[in-house]
Amino acid sequence: MEITGKKLFVKAMREEGVDTIFGYPGGMVTDLFDELYKADDIHLVLPRHEQALIHEAEGYARATGKVGVCIVTSGPGATNIVTGLADAHYDSIPLVVITGQVPLNLIGNDAFQEVDIVGMTRSITKYGVTVRDRAELGKVLKMAFYIAQSGKPGPVLIDLPKDIQNASGDANYPERVSIRGYKPNTSVHVGQLKKAYKMLQSAKKPLILAGGGVHLANAQDLLCQFAEKTHVPVVTTVMGKGVMPNGHPLYVGNCGMHGRYAANKAVSECDVLFSIGTRFNDRITGDLEEFAPNAKIVHIDIATASISRNVVVDIPVVSDARLALETMLEWAKSRSTKAWRDMIAAWEQEHPLCMRRDSGLSPQMIMEEINRAYDAGIVVTDVGQHQMWATQFLEFGPEKRMITSGGLGTMGFGLPAAIGAKIGKRDTDVICISGDGGMQMNIQELATAMSEEVPITVCILNNYYLGMVRQMQELFYNKRYSATCLRRRRSCPKECKGPNKMCPPYEPDFVKLAESYGAHGIRVTTEAEIAPALAQAKANTDAPTIIEFMIATDELVLPMVKSGNPMSEMILE
Repeated sequence: MEITGKKLFVKAMREEGVDTIFGYPGGMVTDLFDELYKADDIHLVLPRHEQALIHEAEGYARATGKVGVCIVTSGPGATNIVTGLADAHYDSIPLVVITGQVPLNLIGNDAFQEVDIVGMTRSITKYGVTVRDRAELGKVLKMAFYIAQSGKPGPVLIDLPKDIQNASGDANYPERVSIRGYKPNTSVHVGQLKKAYKMLQSAKKPLILAGGGVHLANAQDLLCQFAEKTHVPVVTTVMGKGVMPNGHPLYVGNCGMHGRYAANKAVSECDVLFSIGTRFNDRITGDLEEFAPNAKIVHIDIATASISRNVVVDIPVVSDARLALETMLEWAKSRSTKAWRDMIAAWEQEHPLCMRRDSGLSPQMIMEEINRAYDAGIVVTDVGQHQMWATQFLEFGPEKRMITSGGLGTMGFGLPAAIGAKIGKRDTDVICISGDGGMQMNIQELATAMSEEVPITVCILNNYYLGMVRQMQELFYNKRYSATCLRRRRSCPKECKGPNKMCPPYEPDFVKLAESYGAHGIRVTTEAEIAPALAQAKANTDAPTIIEFMIATDELVLPMVKSGNPMSEMILE
């Protein structure tokens, strides 16, 4: 029996267990949407912008562990998803993205809304292909889902010409696929792992560095067990936040550019750094010549290409984090690390992570109240100062987890990703933490939240500035606040050293804007108002709630290490 390409596409979605697709229609995908219209078992989400669409698919994938599926049309529909593809690529998020394409006979003729999206995105996808033969469609779709999920996860792009969608062909959708040249690692070199474990056991100042790969492998429980059996303290990257509960006695905190003083000191002073599931990017290492200068380094990662790319390591181990930890747990023995842990505790006492409480509403106060209000749930952040404050002061563990844009650092990620997470986990509380700058990059998605009936809580930390860049301008550019003030108007003086009584009002009014979408809006200006606002937001189950927290313009994220400097050179106050 033969069926059209569009019918095979829907059949493939069902075979892959896809129940939700994030799609924006257009001329080159209308046939796919027409076929999906008949599929009552697949929910089609209509976002308001393609960039937001792919972030929503990311949030869905990150929250559920499933593959996020997107459909966009050709030309601008395809180019609008490039940022999201890069975001998913750097954070290893499994996506299958379908882009419409002009008919085969028009490709290469500069047809209306024709772009070479496969060529454009080759470096930020695991695999990308234009389907040029209807007979290959089933195999290509199967490959897409397999590649997206296996090995190191990531986005896959399938460019589907309009005539292929309508062409008839074999109705078969393959059960499995074998791809020559793509054989993701599914084992671990026991000899290498045993050498790594022995090195850890012999260390006087051992330290585990856990990254986002531990989350991707669902190995958080095993990491805790391994640390507890060996008594080795743990630090995390931003993406690794939550692999151990905040209050765990072996958990030190985040390290890196805005990491805890004790965590960065521990990395600088350890003699064995046992890293699992991290890429050692510059936000963690700083000056490579000075990174963990006293340590032998073990690197466990599923991607061979990631090992020794940034930091040359002593023992490389190519493995999924869960498999490696399962294997090492069979060998793990108790040992004393008390003197080393006491040293780390002393560093924590020397410079604890805290903000002033005598200068009005502070981010720490807000995060602490969120901790009290939510024992469980998903916290999604945008990118900027608020993101760092969230990683510093929010408490995470098995019941409460964080979703954030780590590798690419994409402003505008927070709101759509939170919507996608809530669509995937409708019975779970979802809290979005954003800045006033990032919120405005995809604020139109409040309409999507309303149409999808997802009552998320959106916490906007409003300091009137693009805060993270403003912080760098204050510390390193002699307070030349170039293009970071969001109240600035053409009539303002050219040079400005900060807010004063002559400043114009801020736009928009987020409370009124929320209400214009049919959502709830609350403004908080004092510490006493935080808890009631969060309680009201939890009670609002009919629509999203925006809480605008008015924080001081000059709040800084500290500690901070200037880009390119050693992590031991922290700005503390």
